[in-house]
Amino acid sequence: MEKTFVICKPDSVERGLVGEIIGRFERKGLTILASELRSLDRDVLARHYAEHAEKPFFGDLVAFMSRSPAMLLVVGGPEGTVGVVRTLMGATDPCQAAPGTIRGDFGLAVTENLVHGSDAIESAQREIEIFFPGLEIRA
Repeated sequence: MEKTFVICKPDSVERGLVGEIIGRFERKGLTILASELRSLDRDVLARHYAEHAEKPFFGDLVAFMSRSPAMLLVVGGPEGTVGVVRTLMGATDPCQAAPGTIRGDFGLAVTENLVHGSDAIESAQREIEIFFPGLEIRA
């Protein structure tokens, strides 16, 4: 089973879209293997977004991601699940995301684009370890 990591960002929680987002994954045939509604602190976000630490938008990103709870998910499915989840999410910029995708249907701005999804199996493993350390999933 391939696993990936998803964050339903604070804007999706605030707008009541978490159920819709999870439903889209489940209707596609994917499985929610772990979930937790959690407030994210600066230390965890700094580890997660380490590649952006020196960029000018980093402070705003951390402020956004820590302003209210986010729903953290480990999503599983067959080979290719990372790509399937990213396709369901749509382009990062909601203005360019296709209708029928999460961001295309519900996104309002690139700075608040509802969801994060791992971009590769390796990053999914790293992110799952950051947010769900020691998680054991039995198939």
